Amino acid sequence: MAEERTLGQLVAQASEDLSGIVRAEIALAKAELRTDAKNAAVGGGMFGAAGYLGLLATVTLVIAAAYGLVAAGLAPWLAFLIVTVVLLLIAAVLALIGRSRVRKLKPPERTIRNAQATIAAVKPGSHQQ
Repeated sequence: MAEERTLGQLVAQASEDLSGIVRAEIALAKAELRTDAKNAAVGGGMFGAAGYLGLLATVTLVIAAAYGLVAAGLAPWLAFLIVTVVLLLIAAVLALIGRSRVRKLKPPERTIRNAQATIAAVKPGSHQQ
């Protein structure tokens, strides 16, 4: 005849099981989010670099315009203008790369599904008897 467990033992076992489920869900969420976090960091870095180069481009554009107005000669401001155009092109490419990286982000779908299933299993009245 099988040994019957006391209420205290059953509660302790249920508590252990619930703790194990929670730990497993947290580990799953960490694994899923690790890749997304890396893509977000790289995408954010690309946006930061694009912003910095855009600021540099604005400064050189203003300086080039000032040289153009003051000197009315072609050489000095044309050189600044060429540098500005190159910086703007680099900034645009970095922004597009950053945007594509950020668009790859998605929610941790498996973790959400598992958490919903766990809640449904633990919720009172959800079991068919």
